[in-house]
Amino acid sequence: QVQLVESGGGLVQAGGSLRLSCAASVSIASIGVMAWYRQAPGKQRELVGTITSGDVTNYGDSVKGRFTISRDNAKNTMYLLMNSLKPEDTAVYYCARRVGAFVGNWGQGTQVTVSS
Repeated sequence: QVQLVESGGGLVQAGGSLRLSCAASVSIASIGVMAWYRQAPGKQRELVGTITSGDVTNYGDSVKGRFTISRDNAKNTMYLLMNSLKPEDTAVYYCARRVGAFVGNWGQGTQVTVSS
């Protein structure tokens, strides 16, 4: 069973930066696609972006140009670097192992709060 543990969330002012980490219990080199999702209060969970085993990334329109996903296979860790944060980025952020179009495993989530 794959376990994913996020860390790095917190409170930051608008315009600031945060880096989230997602540590996996297995070798992420064997995971084809990993992803970050977020869920704001009262809203549906949305896809932030994905990264493949070949380090190809894709991002949602709302974060494109501000967020960067990377992975370190040696540390079995995926990262989400968030720059130019906005209050509307406030959400619980989840990492996930994708299996095709579906999510095979979720992390427990980490809260990100951006103050105006």
